[in-house]
Amino acid sequence: MASKVELVVEVKSPADKLWTALRDSTELFPKIFPEQYKSIETVEGDGKSAGTVRLLKYTEGVPMVTFAKEKVEVADDEKKVVSYSVVDGELVSFYKNFRVTLQVTPKGGAAAPAADGAVVSWTMDFDKTSEEVPDPDVIKETAAKTFHDLDDYLLKN
Repeated sequence: MASKVELVVEVKSPADKLWTALRDSTELFPKIFPEQYKSIETVEGDGKSAGTVRLLKYTEGVPMVTFAKEKVEVADDEKKVVSYSVVDGELVSFYKNFRVTLQVTPKGGAAAPAADGAVVSWTMDFDKTSEEVPDPDVIKETAAKTFHDLDDYLLKN
């Protein structure tokens, strides 16, 4: 049974700056979120475009997962949209399909001044392997915290 979880997070950072940081997450996230990521490495592709496969290794403090391999399905820098599917790791034993899509837009729309901040629209589509599998609420909570923490980091750096 297909399910969808949506999250909208407003941040103070300009959309372009936030998008650049998200696109550079392979290098950036292990540095600014060492409590969450041991490492992120590109195992196929250029690290950013569709077809890229990344291996994320999580710290012991992260619930449910030690690693995840994700494949970039969509990467559109002009529209600031990226979508990826988890193809290996603990999540694939819980979910037959697991896909995350996120888009960054300027707060107030495309015509708004960049200084007004940004809105991150994050969607998680998944199919549980069984009814006993819990909804991935912890992943949604982690995503919300990551966007806020990334915003704090960008405002200081």
